[in-house]
Amino acid sequence: MNGESTINPTGVNELFQLLRDGVPRTRAELAKATGLARSTVAARVDQLMRMGLISPVAEAVSTGGRPPSLFALNPAAKVVIAADVGASHATVAVTDLNGTVLADQSEPLDIALGPEPVLNWLVEGATALLARVGRDRSQVAAIGIGVPGPVEHSTGLPVNPPIMPGWDRFDIPGWLNQHLDVPVLVDNDVNIMALGERAVAWPGVEHLMFVKIATGIGAGLISGGTLLRGAQGVAGDIGHVQVARAADVACRCGNRGCLEAIASGPAIARTLRDQGVDARTGSDVVDLVKRGNIEAIQAVRQAGRDIGEVLTTCVSLVNPSVITIGGSMARVGEHLIAGVRETVYTRSIPLATEHLSIVQSAAAERAAVIGASMLAVEHVLSPEALAVGFR
Repeated sequence: MNGESTINPTGVNELFQLLRDGVPRTRAELAKATGLARSTVAARVDQLMRMGLISPVAEAVSTGGRPPSLFALNPAAKVVIAADVGASHATVAVTDLNGTVLADQSEPLDIALGPEPVLNWLVEGATALLARVGRDRSQVAAIGIGVPGPVEHSTGLPVNPPIMPGWDRFDIPGWLNQHLDVPVLVDNDVNIMALGERAVAWPGVEHLMFVKIATGIGAGLISGGTLLRGAQGVAGDIGHVQVARAADVACRCGNRGCLEAIASGPAIARTLRDQGVDARTGSDVVDLVKRGNIEAIQAVRQAGRDIGEVLTTCVSLVNPSVITIGGSMARVGEHLIAGVRETVYTRSIPLATEHLSIVQSAAAERAAVIGASMLAVEHVLSPEALAVGFR
């Protein structure tokens, strides 16, 4: 399993991609599925086993003679480092190739400190976690990172991130490669939340929309099983879509009328302060709702309706089968989601909502770090990466 191990692209990649789902299969089943000769399949299985990518997991029921062996992905072959870097907190984890978290740690961390202090924390934390799970740097296959701003995915560079001072076009992969010489995948935090949510709760769903409601509002879109990033990586930036009720409200982006200006956590808190309710932050709003404060419940419900106004257009445009609501404001529970459903189900065409589920995130606060792991794993186990070599 060193850097010189490569996979013959003829047949073996297809065979491995079949085994990635974790379902054990015999050599005969693999031959039937790929159309390869059994002798070829046997050689490819041996090659993948030498690389540690697959392993025998059990024996199938015999129809006479020796029971055939079953093979599946070996998730312990390598580990990946996954990181969720937020505006005021960060989480780093070590996972296996199934995305199972082996160890993690979270701490308050201000992204405004700049790239090097934050990334130093990430490297130090990852090194400690590797030691905790008995792995070393040579066993790391890739790093996946989510950051709270637009990212040029092909290069991993943040581009004009509004709440990340000092990060604009900072070479995150290049800096990390000075400490860990592995592929580094960087994406917007909402995109990786969508990947994490799908992995945890909706693995068979091809069309999913993850909506993060916190200090800002954004969405991650999966269509046809593929994450949609758009031409400049800002697909899903629904927080700055104009809504009628916000016409005269100024937004931090410099415009007026944005959804975020009336439906984000800070915006709801401002609405409550205007009504004489002591609410300074989104967390204060959550606490008020949980204590049964009527004004807070009504404000959250209205924010849900406003978000639903924008999501109604999204439903008509991308036709998801699942919309999951996450982010810190999702902790208010059904009051917010009820407002979203009220608008979406009323205003969307019946065909689009007949089988549409609008639900709270199942992955919750772990969505981003699991998604960052999935981002790294998908790269490591992709046919293109395997054809070059499994390091």
